[in-house]
Amino acid sequence: MIIAIDGPAASGKGTLGKRLAHHYGYRHLDTGVIYRAVAYELMQSGHDLRDEAAAVQAALELDPEKFGNPALKTQEAGEGASIVSAIPRVREVLVNFQRQFAADPPGAVLDGRDIGTVICPHADVKIFVVADPKVRARRRTMEARARGEEADEAAVLADIIRRDERDKNRPIAPLKPAPDAYLLDNSQLDIEGGVRAAIDIIEAVRAGRLRG
Repeated sequence: MIIAIDGPAASGKGTLGKRLAHHYGYRHLDTGVIYRAVAYELMQSGHDLRDEAAAVQAALELDPEKFGNPALKTQEAGEGASIVSAIPRVREVLVNFQRQFAADPPGAVLDGRDIGTVICPHADVKIFVVADPKVRARRRTMEARARGEEADEAAVLADIIRRDERDKNRPIAPLKPAPDAYLLDNSQLDIEGGVRAAIDIIEAVRAGRLRG
């Protein structure tokens, strides 16, 4: 089974993806990390984030062993990911990696911005996670401070709003729910509540197919 989870920045889709993968015994891929890793490599090597040739090369040379690097969780890396992900050739390089991950047994949970629409349009279950921008900014700020980083909530909110607009309006794979995606509003839910709501959706889909 393939479970696709999409949503804007800081909506909680990453945490949800990890918890669902653990619950069902599937593998998990935070696809945003891939783009963050590309952006990080460009920043480390002094290249402009819009340098297409350098970005494609970084994508080709990605090392999955480095996906756990804490630097990929920073706001700077997240902002960079939003920029490099809009480069068509970078997306082409990384699409096959994501699709292969999804196809391998025993099953997979992928979270990102275009899993249900582009990467895995035939996913068994698609969930689109949303949350109020102010709630997302508060959560992201608290996460950053918990890591010992300085974070200004107003600046984080402004960044989230900019990223939302860029992600929704980019010409390639814009952020939008698939027609058959289930909407999950995470604004008033804690982690456990969000996980329960997602499991309810998945089990309802599975039960419907069994009846069918």
